[in-house]
Amino acid sequence: MSLQNTTKALLRDVVALATPAGRKVQTEGHARACSYLVERLRKLGLEPLGRDFAQPYRAAGYSLCNVMGVAPGRTRTLDPIVIAAHYDTCGALPGADDNAAAVAIVLELAARLRHEPAERDVIVALFDGEEPPCYLSPAMGSIHWYRCERRRPVHCAIVLDLVGHAVPLPGREDLVFVTGMESDPGLVFDDLAVPGVRVHPALNRYVGDLSDHHVFRLDRRPYLFLSCGRWQHYHRASDTPDKLDVAKMAAIVELCRVLL
Repeated sequence: MSLQNTTKALLRDVVALATPAGRKVQTEGHARACSYLVERLRKLGLEPLGRDFAQPYRAAGYSLCNVMGVAPGRTRTLDPIVIAAHYDTCGALPGADDNAAAVAIVLELAARLRHEPAERDVIVALFDGEEPPCYLSPAMGSIHWYRCERRRPVHCAIVLDLVGHAVPLPGREDLVFVTGMESDPGLVFDDLAVPGVRVHPALNRYVGDLSDHHVFRLDRRPYLFLSCGRWQHYHRASDTPDKLDVAKMAAIVELCRVLL
């Protein structure tokens, strides 16, 4: 797909998700986002993970819903890779960078995997409950799925969060930080060249468990966490689609395709 078509597809999903109503759990905006994502996975031709793409659950008094599908791989007996992003927001905020941009990237990857399958199945996981008050609790979507709903071992996980913006440092705008290479020798790379983005490896202990890679790290499963870090619009009403670096998002799609 051309860069122009990729950026259009990414923006279409971001704009559909990043509304002023936000996607806080148990709100109308959250329910609309969930329905939109279920329909997107269905139209992409993915297989539901389980009986349906929507996987509702209750935890800690909250009603939540992970949205999950499978892009079939060439060898289906192999343990799957998980490619993940959370879709909820911290309050009634647009959440374009946090985390609609990552969701859009995952959806674009899913579209490509239907035409060019990976070696093994890829579980497309759009997790709920990543933001407070569910953050790092049993109600967090990734933790709930891994502990309560998972039916197969996970080969590794690639988690994206805050990947829609240029790093606010002159000359370093194209950086994407990657942690988790220490989780498995097979994930260590010295020179990963993808036009439009520069990879900066870092140890997770320098950053911490800031997102859905938390449960995979705890369970000693190989993982990579991709992020451009926090910026001035983090958890603010100004986190709107017009602030995003969509060309960088398209480059991160290519980066993830290489990692898969």
